[in-house]
Amino acid sequence: MKPLYITSTYTRIFKPLAAVILAAGILSLCGCKKYLEQVPDSTWTDLSTPAKVSKLLGTAYPQSSYIAMCEAMSDNVADKGVGVYDRPNQDAYMFRDIQSVDADSPEAYWHACYEAIAATNQALQACDKAEDKSAYTHQRGEALIARAYAHFMLVNIFAAMYDPATAAGAPGIPYVTEPETVVIKQYQRRTVAYVYDMIERDLLEGLPLISDDAYSVPRFHFNRSAAYAFATRFYLYKKDYQKVISYANQTFSNNDVANNMRPWNTSYSSMSPDQLNDIYANAKENANLLIAETNSLYGRNVGRYRYDLDYAHQIQILGYNVTGGRWAFPVYYYGSQDYFVPKLTEYFVKSSVNATIGQTYVMTPLFTTEEVLFNRAEANAHLMNTSEVLKDLNLYASKRIRNYNPGAHEITLDRIQGFYAISDVKAGLIHTILDFKRAEFLQEGMRWFDLQRYKMTVVHTTREGAVLELKAGDKRCVFQIPQAATTSGVELNPR
Repeated sequence: MKPLYITSTYTRIFKPLAAVILAAGILSLCGCKKYLEQVPDSTWTDLSTPAKVSKLLGTAYPQSSYIAMCEAMSDNVADKGVGVYDRPNQDAYMFRDIQSVDADSPEAYWHACYEAIAATNQALQACDKAEDKSAYTHQRGEALIARAYAHFMLVNIFAAMYDPATAAGAPGIPYVTEPETVVIKQYQRRTVAYVYDMIERDLLEGLPLISDDAYSVPRFHFNRSAAYAFATRFYLYKKDYQKVISYANQTFSNNDVANNMRPWNTSYSSMSPDQLNDIYANAKENANLLIAETNSLYGRNVGRYRYDLDYAHQIQILGYNVTGGRWAFPVYYYGSQDYFVPKLTEYFVKSSVNATIGQTYVMTPLFTTEEVLFNRAEANAHLMNTSEVLKDLNLYASKRIRNYNPGAHEITLDRIQGFYAISDVKAGLIHTILDFKRAEFLQEGMRWFDLQRYKMTVVHTTREGAVLELKAGDKRCVFQIPQAATTSGVELNPR
C-alpha cells in the first residue's frame, strides 16, 4: 500500500482521559491521580488554529470495527466445522455475549466510539473558544457530524433498533456533548428516542457547515457527499422516507449516482484479488464516500473464520437473482471451504522501523454510493414511488450483472412478483432491495442492521446439530454493553 493510502491518523494525537474512563473504566484512582499531575503534552492540547483542530478531527472516527461480530450474528454465515477460532466470531454466531475485549469485540468498538466522541467534543470546545469563530466553521461541521455518527452506531448496536412505537421507552446509550473534567463521571442512558433527537440535532447543525475544500483527502473526513449519505441512513432508520430521498438527491452533483458506483462488471472484472483488495477501500475509488482505518483482524481472517461464508450461503446470496443474470462479484476460496469476495484486507503497521510486532488495520468504507442508492430505493418503496424504485434497481443491475443486457435483464414488477412468488408490490420491492444489499455488502457486517430493522429471525445451526434461533425482540439481538462501563453508571442490557 502506498503511503498516501494510509493517513497519519494511525497515531492517535489525542486520547482524552474521559473517553478512556467511559469506554473502558479500567484506570485506578491512584493511576488517574498520577496522570492528572503530569504537565500536558502540547501536541495533544494545542488547538489554537483551524489546522490543528482538523488534525485532532482525524481521530474523530471509531478506530475499531463492528464487521466481524455483526457479520457472524447474521444469516450470511454457517458453522464450517473448522477454521480460525476467534471469540467475537464464535460467540456472536452462538448468540452469546462476546467474551473478549480485544480487536473486533463490542468492548473495543464501544471504547473506540467514545474515544472518537471525546475528540469531537474537544474540537467543538476549541471552535467555541476561538476569537475568530468563523475561521473554524468547517471544523465545527465535521465535529458535529462525526459526533452524531459515533452515537448513531452505538445506539444501533448497543440498544434496540429505532421503532416510533417504542423508542421513547427503550434504553439508549449516553449521549456525550462536552469534554470531561472529572476522573469518573456518571452517565444516564436516556432513551433511544432521546439519542435519535440528539443525533438529528447535531446532524442538521453540521450539514450546512461541511466543505470539501477543508480537506486534502476528503474521503477520510465527513465531506459533503459522506454527510448526506449519513443523513440518508439516519432518516431511513428513523422511517422519515421523504428526507431520505431529499438527501440522497443531494449527495452527488447533478445527482450523478451512476458514475460514482463500483464498476464490478467492467473494470473490476479483470482485476486480480490483490488488485481488488487495493482498490476496494481506496480513497481514489469514487464509490467510497467515507473510509476509516480500524484496528481489526478481519482482513486477515475473513473467509477463514470457522463461522463464516460457506458454499451453500454463497450460492444462496450470490447465485440466482431477479434479473435472471449472474452477479459479477468474484468468489475466491482458501482450501475447500473458506469463501470470500476480495474487498477488505489487512495493513500491518510495525511498532518501530525494525520491529517484528505491530498493529493490524483494515481500511473500511463507512459510506458508499451503493448504500445511498439502496436507501433511496427503499424509501421510495415505502412511499410507493414504484417507477423510481425500478429505476434505481435497474441502474444497480447495470453495474453488477455479467454481460448486462437491458433487454434480457430488466427488472419489472412482473419479474419481481414471479421470482418471489409474491403479489404485494411493496413487499416485492423491499425483498429485491434487501437481497441486492445482501449481495453488495456480503462480509461487511451491514446485513445485521437490515435484519434488525425488519425484525427478521436468524437461524444458526452447529456442526453438532444444535439449532440456534434468534427472533425479533430477543434480548440477545442487542449487543451487551461492556461491564466496565457500569463504573460510570451505565446499566447493562437485560439478559
